[in-house]
Amino acid sequence: MKTYAPKASEIERDWYVVDAEGMTLGRMATEVARVLRGKHKPTFAPHMDMGDHVIVVNADKVVLTSNKASTKQVYRHSGYPGGIKSETYGELLARRPADAVRSSIVGMLPKNRLGRQQARKLKIYAGARHPHAAQKPKPLDISGARAQAPQES
Repeated sequence: MKTYAPKASEIERDWYVVDAEGMTLGRMATEVARVLRGKHKPTFAPHMDMGDHVIVVNADKVVLTSNKASTKQVYRHSGYPGGIKSETYGELLARRPADAVRSSIVGMLPKNRLGRQQARKLKIYAGARHPHAAQKPKPLDISGARAQAPQES
C-alpha cells in the first residue's frame, strides 16, 4: 500500500476566528500555530502548507500568567553594535498588542520559507472587529486556553 501524498490542488483551506479575550497567550498561540500548519487535518504533510487561515481578534485582551507581564523581556536588535533594545511583555502588549501576539505565534512555526508562507495566513486585530466577514470564518474552539481565576483552598 502506498503512502498518501496530498497534491497542492487538493488542499482546502477554511477560515477560523479566535477571540483572544481572557486567553493565556502561550496556550492560545500553540493552538493557532497548529491550525496554521495544518496538523489538525488527517492529510497533514510536514513539507507542504496544509494549514487554514486564522483571524485573532481582541489581541489587546490576552492574558499572561503569574508575573510574566512585568518580568519577561522582549528583545530586538537594530543590526548595529550596541543596538539591542528590550522592553517587558506588559509594555509591548500595551503599545502594540497585535505584534506581541504575532511574534508568539510565528515563533512556533518553522523557520524557513514554509513557515513564512504559513504566517501569511495569520490575521491579528487588537479590537473586536475584523474585515474578513465575507470569508464566513468559523469559531475555533480552544477553550483550554482560557485563563482561569485562582482557586481558593
